[in-house]
Amino acid sequence: MTSLSCFTAYDIRGRLGHDLDEGIAGRIGRAFARGLEARRVVLGRDCRASSVALSDAVAEGLMREGVEVLDLGLCGTEEMYFATTHFEADGGIEVTASHNPMDYNGMKMVRQGSAPLDPATGMAQVRALAEADDFGASRPGGVRAPAVGAREAYVARVMSFVDVAALRPLTVLVNAGNGAAGPTFDAIAEALAATGAPLSFVRMHHEPDGSFPNGIPNPLLPENQPATAEAVRAAGADIGIAWDGDFDRCFFFDAAGRFIPGEYVVGLLAEAFLAKEPGASIVHDPRIIWNTQDVVAAAGGRAVQTRTGHAFLKHAMRDTGAIYGGEMSAHHYFRDFMACDSGMIPWLLIVELMGRSGAALAELVEARMAAFPSSGEINFRLPDPGAAVDRVIAALGPEAVARDDTDGVGLSFADWRFNLRRSNTEPLLRLNVEARGDAARVAEGVERIKALIGA
Repeated sequence: MTSLSCFTAYDIRGRLGHDLDEGIAGRIGRAFARGLEARRVVLGRDCRASSVALSDAVAEGLMREGVEVLDLGLCGTEEMYFATTHFEADGGIEVTASHNPMDYNGMKMVRQGSAPLDPATGMAQVRALAEADDFGASRPGGVRAPAVGAREAYVARVMSFVDVAALRPLTVLVNAGNGAAGPTFDAIAEALAATGAPLSFVRMHHEPDGSFPNGIPNPLLPENQPATAEAVRAAGADIGIAWDGDFDRCFFFDAAGRFIPGEYVVGLLAEAFLAKEPGASIVHDPRIIWNTQDVVAAAGGRAVQTRTGHAFLKHAMRDTGAIYGGEMSAHHYFRDFMACDSGMIPWLLIVELMGRSGAALAELVEARMAAFPSSGEINFRLPDPGAAVDRVIAALGPEAVARDDTDGVGLSFADWRFNLRRSNTEPLLRLNVEARGDAARVAEGVERIKALIGA
């Protein structure tokens, strides 16, 4: 039995030739089929150069287990989520490394109904089967065919979230980052144009290119934001949108090119959904929480906190029947989209909200950003993250008025709080700090914790 290091808490991610190769991908395909007793599986891939060969290997593994493989080809992760339910498949796999470095790839996987694999059972079973690599002879009946009509049906579902009549003339700059978003966005833009939607689009870095000539698309990193910000200003756009590689996350820039942190987008969308369904539940992650909780309480909703990560958010969405869920990292989940995350639905909803209110994006978030300033996520590479966390708890724990161990550690004080946690997918310690109405307290908290962890 060979240990496979590419399995993480809730997906597959690894360095090519070290943690993941075509042989391992084929074993994972067989293990997925065997573990889920799957007869039909949807398969998609991002635009990385290695994704074609890896998806071919996954398809071969699935077919060796007698599976009918419905091939989406180049697509976003959310298109795989949608197609899994649309085609009543037993599961779905997207070959993608999202925003990881060039020498990485991976897979995101769901079971029937586009539900995540439980980390402790479903994912563990797939891992055990892949590591054992004891599948025996191939089973008959395996085929691979295009998933006909998948994108058209997906676009129709996405369009169902927006009231085109509420839209007003806006110029929208979109940055696909040379990832998978471009062709799918074009299909949505075409559908919008067919309805007479008064939106005009400026496209940048739009063509999928697995060599990523403009850098790995991860708009959450501050160093990657100026290119979109400058393009928004140059185009005189009303709003800017940027996606990561598999576009399950989208990021927003106001007309001045200012990046809008994800927690304020969560607040906007939560408020919009609660206006449509008063009293509904809203799921959020534990990193930055005060703005979301305040918005939800004011709107008469119920805020539900869960661990960071798409598998945990989706389980909470399904368990509570929440209408919407959001993470500060720009994952947004929708009950009526199989409780899955989408990077296309959020920008449509924000543009609709701008149309309904007549307000600019900056106006929609200004008061919330002042009321609950935050640091943004700060990442540290440390030789001993556990010891660093222990030092922080020992020093600040006695002062805290509340402690939250949902994910990592969260300590709250009278007018500020922080969350410190290890990444689920990368060897990093992640810090988030927020305060009540005082940006200086955020800066002070960051410096205090940095000194304690030795950064």
